[in-house]
Amino acid sequence: MSQGDGKLRLVHDYGSHLDVSVGELVIARYVYSPLAAQRESPKPYFVPVRTLAGDVVTVFRPNDHVWHKGIYLGFPYVGEENLYGGPTYVDGEGYLFLDNNGSMVHEGFDLLELSGSSVQFSERLGWFDHDGQRLADEHRVVSLNVPDAPDGAWFLRFSANIHNHREEPLVFSSPTVRGRPQAGYGGLMWRGPRSFTGGEIIGPDGRSGPDMMGQRAEWLAFVGRHDEVDRQSTIVFVEAGRGPGEPIQWFVRSEPYAMIGSAPFFDADVVVEKGGSFRLASSVIIADGAWDAGDIEKYVDVHDLASADGAPGGHGPGASRRRTSKVRRGR
Repeated sequence: MSQGDGKLRLVHDYGSHLDVSVGELVIARYVYSPLAAQRESPKPYFVPVRTLAGDVVTVFRPNDHVWHKGIYLGFPYVGEENLYGGPTYVDGEGYLFLDNNGSMVHEGFDLLELSGSSVQFSERLGWFDHDGQRLADEHRVVSLNVPDAPDGAWFLRFSANIHNHREEPLVFSSPTVRGRPQAGYGGLMWRGPRSFTGGEIIGPDGRSGPDMMGQRAEWLAFVGRHDEVDRQSTIVFVEAGRGPGEPIQWFVRSEPYAMIGSAPFFDADVVVEKGGSFRLASSVIIADGAWDAGDIEKYVDVHDLASADGAPGGHGPGASRRRTSKVRRGR
């Protein structure tokens, strides 16, 4: 099926993926029913993702970490299950392949529409452990937006409400919590092209560089250079709708590869009690050229990318507090 207004077109093959296009250019493919080995913890992902100039800013199954797939939601520990992919970090033993690789399974779309300059979908997913037992239910809402005055950029809004299906608490954790320093990954992740290795990491308030690993900030950006073409691109992750309190921590690397991830449990468990839910929301800007902090903050402000109300499926702070009333943080 194809539909569109001459600017944005949504192509849906009804079997495995959605393509979102500007004219004839596919700016993002969302693979919701992937073919992947169980060791990669099968889950949906965005690959490829392109700038409006047509430059690819993602990588698929790099040989160093074949479970890295473009932009994806992944969790290294959901209880003792691995919904990130690959081996599991065990303190004192390092990374081991265990029989604990679970999966996030697409169970249907409740909404799939093209409206003006935005494509939005609402998706139901089930989370399962290695043995096929249900861990959680996820409601995911995503919009891909190409503004009428794009300024060389488009943006993705992503939110996930994760409901504990188990009779006991569900504990989200990271390798840093389990004993490996500076490895607090998990959440919404981006893996960039190999040519982005050694690129520039930019944060707010004049902060920059690899020292942004584990720091708290409202947004975090990465500027990389492409092979074959004399161009750069900028990827910006923006925390959306956290409300009062400290901003989120970030996982970021420029060496040995380019990666950004929101890290809600970088150095502390998040415990979702029986019957409770946990919500994540982020915006991602995909921009042509090398943006600086001023460019980023202006774009975030103009498009209200840090707002809970602007996030797809967003709720105000009151609803968010009620929604997370059965969530607690451990140390």
